[in-house]
Amino acid sequence: MSDFQQYLESCQQRINAFLSSQLDTPQPRLDRLYSAMRYSVVIGGKRMRPLLAYASCEAAGGKPGQADHAAGAVELIHAYSLIHDDLPAMDNDDLRRGQPTCHRAFDEATAILAGDGLQALAFELLASAPLSQAETRLRMVQLLGHAAGPQGMVGGQAIDLGAVGEKLDQATLESMHRHKTGALIRASVQLGALASERINPAQLAALGRYADSVGLAFQVQDDILDIESDTSVLGKQQGADLARDKPTYPALLGLDGAHRLAAELRDQALTAVAEFGPAAERLRQLADYTVQRRF
Repeated sequence: MSDFQQYLESCQQRINAFLSSQLDTPQPRLDRLYSAMRYSVVIGGKRMRPLLAYASCEAAGGKPGQADHAAGAVELIHAYSLIHDDLPAMDNDDLRRGQPTCHRAFDEATAILAGDGLQALAFELLASAPLSQAETRLRMVQLLGHAAGPQGMVGGQAIDLGAVGEKLDQATLESMHRHKTGALIRASVQLGALASERINPAQLAALGRYADSVGLAFQVQDDILDIESDTSVLGKQQGADLARDKPTYPALLGLDGAHRLAAELRDQALTAVAEFGPAAERLRQLADYTVQRRF
């Protein structure tokens, strides 16, 4: 097993244990709600956002444990967004991470409440992060709220829903995905760095540039995999975007063009963290992983 693969697995085990500790049912009447929340969080996933939070904390000179609350918060926001995206009123998906979607495993009302609960818990985690400065916690809460809200992820999903069947140019497509996917990835990187309590403004800006490139590369690779991979590997329905006539990078640029764009974005990410030296090696490896992954 490669050193990087061991790092991925250690971070995944770390965040899984942390999230499990936050999702114990506090009373019997809430068991179904918490079961749906746990189901949507612990059934799998790449944990890309927590990985970025841990790696950026290390790049800034911190230790992984300092980023647990930041990593947990972004993954809870991500899980909530997937529950709601899968609902019949949104993307109407039956499969997520190789398992029935939350509203199929439970019911629509429980799925909506589970998403709501995960979103609220994310902010509770950040507000209770064991940091020495209350100002840092406040900044992290504001940053995540911006990334998850109408100027970030939620706004991107609204643009995406309105763009079905439309022919978008590359600039418009990139703007949509910088909101829908990129905003939370940027937050993951910056929250992890802030959790170190050692980051300076210039370094935070550089990490923001890294995150912008990685976030867009992640979406480009997702679009590629929707065509090149298959359902058993993806854990969700292969070809779903194509079937819905959603705007994608392969549709706009062709598969070869989409692969070239992903590689260019990866290179931009690597350039952005050059100044961090060896401390950012995990971020460099994650940038490579983003465009090499098969699910």
